Amino acid sequence: MSLKVVALGGGHGLAASLQALTGVTPELTAIVTVADDGGSSGRLRDELDALPPGDLRMALAALAGDDDWSRTWERVLQHRFGGTGPLAGHAVGNLLLAGLAETTSGVVEALDLVGRLVGARGRVLPASVTPLEIVAEVVGLDAADPGAVSQVVGQVAVASTSGSVCALWLQPEHPPACAQAVQAVLDADFVVLGPGSWFTSVLTHLLVPDLREALAKTEAQRVVVLNLAPQVGETDGFSPEAHLEVLATYAPELTLDVVLADEAAVVDSRGLMSSVESAGGRLVLAAVALGDGTPRHDPQRLAEAYAGIMGTHVKGGSVKGDGAWR
Repeated sequence: MSLKVVALGGGHGLAASLQALTGVTPELTAIVTVADDGGSSGRLRDELDALPPGDLRMALAALAGDDDWSRTWERVLQHRFGGTGPLAGHAVGNLLLAGLAETTSGVVEALDLVGRLVGARGRVLPASVTPLEIVAEVVGLDAADPGAVSQVVGQVAVASTSGSVCALWLQPEHPPACAQAVQAVLDADFVVLGPGSWFTSVLTHLLVPDLREALAKTEAQRVVVLNLAPQVGETDGFSPEAHLEVLATYAPELTLDVVLADEAAVVDSRGLMSSVESAGGRLVLAAVALGDGTPRHDPQRLAEAYAGIMGTHVKGGSVKGDGAWR
């Protein structure tokens, strides 16, 4: 029987993780943050009051099959219109998801239908059925008063802030979780959180009450994947231990079973091991970076690390793709 694995996150980090996990299990569910307010997603969100589809589209593309039909539809989903007109910058997949959400029972059915188009090796679900807005309290934005606290609103603004995030919440403050996402977490054998933008892609899942409760209650093994480097603006100066401390701040009831980190990115392995053990888990160090000097995970290496953690093997010996998630 195949392992049931749920991966939570958003953006390129989640896409790389999903691409890796397709080589480990066919029973895969992606739970995607819906707080994006930039680019094509932001425009559709504003114009249609729709869930931002960009990260959902990227997850579907990451799960696309290897046959010609699936690859063709993957390219179509990811294609962006050029020019300067009203469609400029929109990804075809974003428009398709928005249109299907309006003409079917909603976004979950829309995602399942597009999943069939791309031959998805797994299912994609939103964390919440309501568009989310990230709000943060940030220090360091006022040069005249570096200790002053400022409020920053929106995923793009928080991700690109030059200050330090000291508090984070969502609007609405108690958003409804996607019921299918909650059930997937409860039914899973392994739950993977990260990698990705720590405040805007990872922690947002813990701010959805029913989803956080499911993550705390599930009998699944909880695996946290640390980023390869601090993110400019969002986590400047963060050590690996600091990432875990922030995680514990927003979900103190969440115990960790495994923390996966790139061996070359960890300066103080004993300090990190102590932090991991205090959270109830074990530390796994592995070479999971692409190795080209950029802070990107290599899906093949990540797949091998996941397989080791989950006690299985990489099916066929390889995963789709030619390196880091594109």
